[in-house]
Amino acid sequence: MPHSHTKNRLFPVSLRDFLLFTLILASAVGLCFLLRLADSSDGFASPVFVLAVLLISRFTDGYLFGLLAAVLSVICINYIFTYPYLEFNFTLSGYPLTFLTMLGVSLVTCTMTTKIKEQERLRVESEKEKMRANLLRSVSHDIRTPLTSIVGATSAVLETPGLSKEEQRVFLEDARNEAQWLIRLVENLLSITRIGDENTQIRKEQEAAEEILGEAARKFRKRFPHIQVSVSAPDELLLVPMDAILIEQVLSNLLENAVIHGECTTAIQLSVRREGGKAIFSVRDNGHGIPAKELPRLFDGTLKRSETPSGDGKRNMGLGLSVCMAIVHAHGGTMEAENLSDGAEFVFRLPVSEKESL
Repeated sequence: MPHSHTKNRLFPVSLRDFLLFTLILASAVGLCFLLRLADSSDGFASPVFVLAVLLISRFTDGYLFGLLAAVLSVICINYIFTYPYLEFNFTLSGYPLTFLTMLGVSLVTCTMTTKIKEQERLRVESEKEKMRANLLRSVSHDIRTPLTSIVGATSAVLETPGLSKEEQRVFLEDARNEAQWLIRLVENLLSITRIGDENTQIRKEQEAAEEILGEAARKFRKRFPHIQVSVSAPDELLLVPMDAILIEQVLSNLLENAVIHGECTTAIQLSVRREGGKAIFSVRDNGHGIPAKELPRLFDGTLKRSETPSGDGKRNMGLGLSVCMAIVHAHGGTMEAENLSDGAEFVFRLPVSEKESL
């Protein structure tokens, strides 16, 4: 089975490659006919077909079409563009050298192209695996806190005698809220894992950016009522193609990071505006800011738990932000962070139309 898999990579067959092979080779033949009309000599054919072999080997996958191009090019040179025309003449001087040159160009170019594409494929697979691992670790820590609250609330109701109905209702409401939060987390996780599947596309719909910000702020205020959150949006309706659940998850992560990792954060400014073809989302806080040594690695998920102030079991900043970056990239956007004089600001940009994301 592995042998068959390797063979398919070295000699793949696809309609795209066949059409490209046919187009380039036909162009070389057509060009040589035009050159023969302008010049009676035959020396132009070899360099034209060497270029054709080079292009086919470079822009098709594997070795198949590059080798075919080398063989067919030598046949074309000998049979069509070398005197006597439309006849094979294997006694021509330099004929073996022409064939070996074509074959060498094809093999070297195909080898280089195949290695480059294989390295890129391995890099993409490695990034996907790293993202999945980061997601798993991040979610495992996110789940722990609400589960603990649910167990504590239900245990209090079941094991504490003499609780009034009002006290029981408070505990049960807390448990219900945490359970609902867990449901949203699982739904978000299922949506996020789609990013790692190359066959699945993010389902985007035109969403009002102000509504997404407002919903994220409302849920955040319920969890952190002592933090002042202001929401700013343009007067005109700003519609952005997005997966609302995923972008709300990004905003929630950024808001939570502003509190947990800002340490002394008391106010957060949540805003969106339009600049050209982009919607600019901003989360700005008045906390301690981001340590300078962590800025280059914020979004790659490599920050260790011991390197952040979250070693007490709270979410690791690097893990949550790597998830945010993956979601924003899946929407065709960009993301960055910087320290301000009185805190930090996270900004991500999303295209306001599908054309802008291409």
